[in-house]
Amino acid sequence: MPTVVNLKPRWRRPAAALSTLLCLVAGCSPAAPPATRTPTVTPSAVTPPAAATPGPGHVVVAVFENKASQQLAGNPDAPYFNALIAGSAVFDDAHGVAHPSQPNYLALFSGSTHGVTDDHCPVRAGSAPNLAQQLLTAGYTFTGFSEDLPAPGYRGCSSGRYAAKHNPWADFDNIPAQTNQPYTAWPADFARLPTVAFVIPNLCNDMHDCSIATGDVWAHQHLEPYRQWAQAHDSWLIVTFDEDDGGSANRILTLVSGAGITPGPRTGTVDHYSVLRTIEDRYELEPIGLAAGATPLPGLH
Repeated sequence: MPTVVNLKPRWRRPAAALSTLLCLVAGCSPAAPPATRTPTVTPSAVTPPAAATPGPGHVVVAVFENKASQQLAGNPDAPYFNALIAGSAVFDDAHGVAHPSQPNYLALFSGSTHGVTDDHCPVRAGSAPNLAQQLLTAGYTFTGFSEDLPAPGYRGCSSGRYAAKHNPWADFDNIPAQTNQPYTAWPADFARLPTVAFVIPNLCNDMHDCSIATGDVWAHQHLEPYRQWAQAHDSWLIVTFDEDDGGSANRILTLVSGAGITPGPRTGTVDHYSVLRTIEDRYELEPIGLAAGATPLPGLH
């Protein structure tokens, strides 16, 4: 914040002080200053400033893989996910928008699948609108953190258990390379997080190649510290899946936890465009692509 400099000339006296000085010169007795009174402020009388920054301080979106919602709810191999379900706003009728993975990530990030119907690499979406571009243009910040990404800005197809098909911000030319970071860049001080961050576990920890139990342990270790911090710092954690296990309904777990969120089920059909629209609405961004016609996640206010 820039330093505010007081440009008021030092020789100007407040009106009350000048009046007292003139009175003393004239030989009169200056009036006693009025008694001060501490105002009483009740919580109901406090009005937020009109220029308050819209939306929560931070939003983190974590995306897991290829599991239907019924594979997680009540599953003893997923104690952390079930704790999240119990303590979050849970969308009972949430769906992926396609099979296989890649179109879902593109939809969530940019409001369009860009005609992608498979998991090929590379995908180059050029300068098409996307969430990162919107945030940066509006003066906010964005970073995608991908586990096993070999280097910041990497746009190759794979490395170890990293897969570009799960990293849509690498497909666009209109956002800086530094928005594309390995998970090792995730800050220990959550106040240093960007306005919006995506977290993409590797192909094992996202449950794609490994078990639900493996993904559950990873989520507990890596998401729970932020979730607790978010509760006290005007921030949200959104957890979703790209798609289900191949079913025609493509029904997935989607939930929101954090400041101001009342736990419990929410009704209404939602999808990845709904999640994107919710983030855009929270930061007063113009909805892009199919997010413009999507229903935001209900019951968060």
